[in-house]
Amino acid sequence: MTEHNTFVLATHNATKVAEYRYITGLVLPGWTPVAYDGPEPVEDGLSFRDNALIKARIAAAHSGLPAVADDSGLCVDVLGGAPGVFSAYWAGHRKDLIANRNLLLDQLSDVADPYRTARFTSALALVDPRGTEYVAEDHWPGRLALTPAGDDGFPYDSIFIPDGQKPGHECTVAEWDTEERYRHSHRARALEALVPALATLADAHTCR
Repeated sequence: MTEHNTFVLATHNATKVAEYRYITGLVLPGWTPVAYDGPEPVEDGLSFRDNALIKARIAAAHSGLPAVADDSGLCVDVLGGAPGVFSAYWAGHRKDLIANRNLLLDQLSDVADPYRTARFTSALALVDPRGTEYVAEDHWPGRLALTPAGDDGFPYDSIFIPDGQKPGHECTVAEWDTEERYRHSHRARALEALVPALATLADAHTCR
């Protein structure tokens, strides 16, 4: 495997690593994401794009390889797009994922089903050590359940009902099997949108 077929996945989150390795196999055959062992940056951006670039730049500089970084979260329409970039800390700086979900449900307790529309959003940044940068962003639309259901994935998954399911047979993402969730997720959509940039980067390295 040559260098241009490898990128560093800029996260220490083991669940994200597993998800991206699976997704990469689907949409980027021939590419291999490798583990990141560098410093954890301060994510002080005001958008998913900003935070993804912060992480990818540090990972590329640390590793000397192209780096891909994700920043993602849950955006609720009736809350003006919140929690958004604050999804991981919605209930405070302890990063308690269950508390985040429960607080969000409490805040929406009086909101009727038709108005509980939301989307998972993922921004993926690709940064080459030579300074080239790309960002792809995509969304997974749906709405929020009244109560949690399912126990797979992250806590927000247990209240997110994706669009496109058969009426009367709708499930939260946490009730889907792992591979189905990975295949349809906002992260898979964003990585697929990043494919042309990765192809361009591979071609540039080949020509040098």
